[in-house]
Amino acid sequence: MLKIYNTLTRKKQTLGKKPGQTITLYVCGITPYDKVHLGHARCYVFFDVLNRYLRYSGYTVKYIQNYTDIDDKIIERARSSGRSIGELADENIGDYESKIKRLNIIPADAYPRATSEISNIIQLVQKLIDAKHAYISQGDVYFDVQSFTGYGKLSRRDVDQLKQGARVEVSAAKKNPLDFALWKKAKEGEPSWESPWGTGRPGWHIECSSMSMSRLGETIDIHGGGQDLIFPHHENEIAQSEAATGKPFVRIWMHNGFVTVNQEKMSKSLGNFFTLEDIFKKYDPMVVRLFLVSQHYRSPIDFSDTKLDEIRRTYENLSQRIKRMYQVLQLKPSAPLSGSDQKKITHLQRMVVKSFDDDLNTGKALGHIFTMIHEAGQMLDTNK
Repeated sequence: MLKIYNTLTRKKQTLGKKPGQTITLYVCGITPYDKVHLGHARCYVFFDVLNRYLRYSGYTVKYIQNYTDIDDKIIERARSSGRSIGELADENIGDYESKIKRLNIIPADAYPRATSEISNIIQLVQKLIDAKHAYISQGDVYFDVQSFTGYGKLSRRDVDQLKQGARVEVSAAKKNPLDFALWKKAKEGEPSWESPWGTGRPGWHIECSSMSMSRLGETIDIHGGGQDLIFPHHENEIAQSEAATGKPFVRIWMHNGFVTVNQEKMSKSLGNFFTLEDIFKKYDPMVVRLFLVSQHYRSPIDFSDTKLDEIRRTYENLSQRIKRMYQVLQLKPSAPLSGSDQKKITHLQRMVVKSFDDDLNTGKALGHIFTMIHEAGQMLDTNK
């Protein structure tokens, strides 16, 4: 039985549903202001593995992944490049979709854009205002963190310590330094929409709450993303969603680890930032995919040419072995396995499933898969 590590409870737990039932899955998608990079790939390849394994296990999966196509980053990039936000978003979404196809990722059931969600966002913000969980100040709307008792439960952060440690310049419009924007007053040159509180645009956090709940319901089975999203993004999603509905927002939170490059954090300032476009010039996308699942998803994974070259050799070796087995089976398709050989293969199959059931331990599962391919090849050669 599949058990998944829940960031909220810090424990591995079952899904609470039986095969045949529907699992709702929401994963935070890209902000399309730049080309898709290796960090993105790690996240979306892993959640593709989860999606595939849930289906293999007999569940129906309803999978939503969003595009944050209105945000401070994309506004700034459009301004600095002299392009429209829509043009920039369309180009980078196109790049993303072409790259995930090459990585053999099954598309999500829907990819809503934040800009298509405005009416639902406005309704959700109004609901929070009516419930006294949000307030209007100088044309902005802020979530009142002190109104929500459970704030900090995902990241295990203490609200008082967070307030004391706040280093950002606190807006005079806020009651509390931790309060975050649900709606931002319009600024010259920025996209804006009409609302009951004046012209403006949504904040980042409310976009995901609205896009997920409007498509998957008020309580989602699994919500995922990178570990960098735990605070403040996912913490804020919990606060505003549960304050609005009075229900648990997510049953299981899943977060993948970071990608480092030669043991250093990947960043443009260090000159070790790699887009998939760069990497695919040197490595087959399937080699990159194999690399990304070679470690447990919650662990950091280090990118280097040495490691990718090693993975490439492994991939080529496996491909040759599988091709050889197909050739043998075509020559003698009915070649039976002995009882002991069948037991070996069945045992290895069970070990693969056991590894996946243990919090999607892909690294361990791959070890058993490699052994199974090796053993099966030897058996076929012996019996041909």
